[in-house]
Amino acid sequence: MANPRPRIRAVPLRPLLLFLLVPLIYSVSRLHPWSPEKGVCLPPPTAPKRPDHLVLGPAAGQGRHDRLQCHGLKALNNIGTSSDGNYSGEHISFVTVFTTYGSVPDGDGKVPSDTVTVGNHSYSKIERSMAILNTFTNFIKVSMPRSNVIILTDPDSKFSVNQGSATLLPIEGNYSRGNLMLQRIKSYIAFLEQKLAEFDRVEGFNHFVLTDSDIAVVDDLGHIFKKYPHCHLALTFRNNKGQPLNSGFVAIRGTRDGITKAVEFFKQVLEAYSLKYMKASRMLGDQLALAWVVNSHLPSALRKFSKHEAFTGEVNGASVLFLPCAAYNWTPPEGAGQFHGMPLDVKVVHFKGSRKRLMLEAWNFYNSTSKLSDMMCLILRSGRTKYDF
Repeated sequence: MANPRPRIRAVPLRPLLLFLLVPLIYSVSRLHPWSPEKGVCLPPPTAPKRPDHLVLGPAAGQGRHDRLQCHGLKALNNIGTSSDGNYSGEHISFVTVFTTYGSVPDGDGKVPSDTVTVGNHSYSKIERSMAILNTFTNFIKVSMPRSNVIILTDPDSKFSVNQGSATLLPIEGNYSRGNLMLQRIKSYIAFLEQKLAEFDRVEGFNHFVLTDSDIAVVDDLGHIFKKYPHCHLALTFRNNKGQPLNSGFVAIRGTRDGITKAVEFFKQVLEAYSLKYMKASRMLGDQLALAWVVNSHLPSALRKFSKHEAFTGEVNGASVLFLPCAAYNWTPPEGAGQFHGMPLDVKVVHFKGSRKRLMLEAWNFYNSTSKLSDMMCLILRSGRTKYDF
C-alpha cells in the first residue's frame, strides 16, 4: 500500500499578519508619537529657535592668571594685541577663497525673504557673506596694517571689494557648495605655483597665511616666521582625535623653498582627499585628508596634540610647524566651554559655524570702543550660544 501523503498544517493567517505588522507599527509609532487625548499623531518636536541677538553668559576662566579676566565687558588684563612696539617687521599676505551663491527661488519663482539685522544694518544672504569678508579684512587692517589681502575666487563670481582693502584673483575651477573644500586646495596650489613663476621677477618676498574668511586676526602673526626661521609651513592642531588639524589656518614661508614645499604638501593632501574622502561631509574632507598626510609621514605628531605646545616635525621633506589652535585658531567656546576661558596669547579668533553673527557684533563693538581686549570679553561671554544668522 502506498504511504499516505503527509498533512500540511495550515498556519492561521491572522496571527501571522499580526506578527509581521507589530514591528512596523512600533517603528512608525516612534516616528509619529500618539496622543490619546486627541487620537491623532503628533508632529515631531521642532528645534528651539536660535536667538537673533547676543546672549551674554559668564566668562569662562575667571580666576586663572593665564586667562582673560573680565568685569562685565571690561577686560581686567590685556590680550597680547598688536602695536607698533611689537611689530615683527615681516611682510605677510593673507589669502582666502571666497565666492557667493544666489538665493534659491521657492515654488512660485520668488526669492524668499531672509534678511537678518545686526546692529543698525540689515543683510540679505549674499550681503551677510560680504559683511563677513569685509570684517575679515577690517580686523587685519587693525592688527597688521602693513599686510595685504588676496581673495581667490570663481571668475564667474559677481562681487567687488573696497579699493585698497583687498585684491581679487580669479582662478578657474568648480566652486559649487559641495565641491568648495576640494576646490580650495586646488586654488591654493594654483596660487602658489603662480607665485613660484613670479618669484625671480619680484623684489623681496611676502610670507603667506591661508585662512578661512570668518576669522579675526587680533595680533601680529609675523613672529611665527621670526621665531621658527627653518619651518616651511605651519598648521594648527587641537586635541580632537577625529579632526586634529584645522584647515582654516596655514602659514607658508615666502621663500622659493618654502613655497615649493607647500605646493608639494598640498598636492599630497589633494590626492588623499580625491582617493579617500570624496564621500565625507563637504566641510570635513580636506581636514581628514590633511590629518591623513601628516599621520602617514609623522605619526608621532598625533601624540603631541594634547599638550597645547608648538612643535616641529618633518612631513615628506617639509619642515612643518604645529601651532596650538588655542592661540592661533581659537574658537569661542560654544556649548561646553571646552577651552576653559580665553588664553592671553590668542592671536586668531575663528568664528566658524553658528558664530558668524558674533563676528559682526564684535566688530561693531570694537568700532564703538577701539579696545580689542574689551571686545574679547564680549566674544568670551557671548560664544556659548548658537545664533541665527
